[in-house]
Amino acid sequence: MPGGNRVGAVCADEFVAENVKLHRKHGERRGGGVWEVLGAVLTLLSAAFILLTFPLTGWMCAKVIQEYERAVIFRLGRVIKGQAKGPGLFWFIPWLDVIQTVDLRTVCFNIRPQEVLTADWVPLKVDAVVFYRVVDPSVWVTRVKNGYQATHTLAQTTLRATLGAHTLTDILTQRTGIAKRMEEALYTASRLWGVLVERVELKDLTLPVSLQRCMASEAEAARRARAKMIVAAGEVKASRALQEAASGLSPVAFHLRYLQSLSSVQSTASIVVVSLPTELLDMFLSHQP
Repeated sequence: MPGGNRVGAVCADEFVAENVKLHRKHGERRGGGVWEVLGAVLTLLSAAFILLTFPLTGWMCAKVIQEYERAVIFRLGRVIKGQAKGPGLFWFIPWLDVIQTVDLRTVCFNIRPQEVLTADWVPLKVDAVVFYRVVDPSVWVTRVKNGYQATHTLAQTTLRATLGAHTLTDILTQRTGIAKRMEEALYTASRLWGVLVERVELKDLTLPVSLQRCMASEAEAARRARAKMIVAAGEVKASRALQEAASGLSPVAFHLRYLQSLSSVQSTASIVVVSLPTELLDMFLSHQP
């Protein structure tokens, strides 16, 4: 979405600006003296040689970088000042420069299922997926040896630490919030590597079989109790309706309703219907204490 792209670009710009401040504050000072002068002399001599033999050496000093790539150039072992080169065509000195190309596209990797013990001592297996991208190629190349492996290992440990601080109920009901907290923890730890963590999602939660059976039994018992409560409430409403209907009938109407109910009963071998006069029933009822 355009809005989402603008927000991501703003976050990336803020991220790079913050890293620049960190470089200025904690960066190592370049050594001066004879070696720096020697490097400048070699660079000038190489540039003069390239200019003198340009038709022959021009094709050796040109390199093309794709739109989604950036080139970090090491000249005599030091990173050239300024931002990484690219995209497009740029020039370099083949015998003095070493180029490392960095891909800026979003990388997605799956965290293999991790054995996690929750805060209420419930073991479960959890796997997740992480989306990140490099926003500062120079830091990505100079500060971490294997960025992909480091980010992958950091995501595994962060997943276990984040889920271990929550109960099983919280994990099942607050997956979005837990993923957001994990994303913030990854961002705080990996921003010094020039990485911007864009999204973290919990994929699957695997519970022990015995715990699954207990939860299924609990859910079934809750459903049965709810069904019985609904049936009981219906019977109460029906009895109240019958009571209200009977209170509005006259003795003659009540007697006719009684006879109609007897006629609707089917007499079979197992059912015997005996009709009694209502006066006899009234006499029995009147003699009851």
